[in-house]
Amino acid sequence: MKTEVLKSIKETEAQCKSMITAAQAEREQILANARLEADNLIAKATNVAEDYKKQRLSDARNVAAAKHAAIVKQGKADADATIATGSKKLPQASSLFVERFKEKLHVSA
Repeated sequence: MKTEVLKSIKETEAQCKSMITAAQAEREQILANARLEADNLIAKATNVAEDYKKQRLSDARNVAAAKHAAIVKQGKADADATIATGSKKLPQASSLFVERFKEKLHVSA
């Protein structure tokens, strides 16, 4: 009877050890899966952040290009207006120049 009880205890211990080993193996597998999932989530979040950054940079470049075009257009319009105003006053300016030149010629002669 004692031998049977000892045998039963040893069998139970062996079963417990195998259950512990199986639980440890399952724990390791669960940890490995969790690490893999965490790495995948990090990679996905990194890709999403990178795409967002690229989109925001693209939007900012488009806005900057539009502002640049508007500034250049306004500058050309201002330059054209200045040229037009100057062109209207060109005959007056040239006649004034000629008059002043003649005056200088008469003064030195």
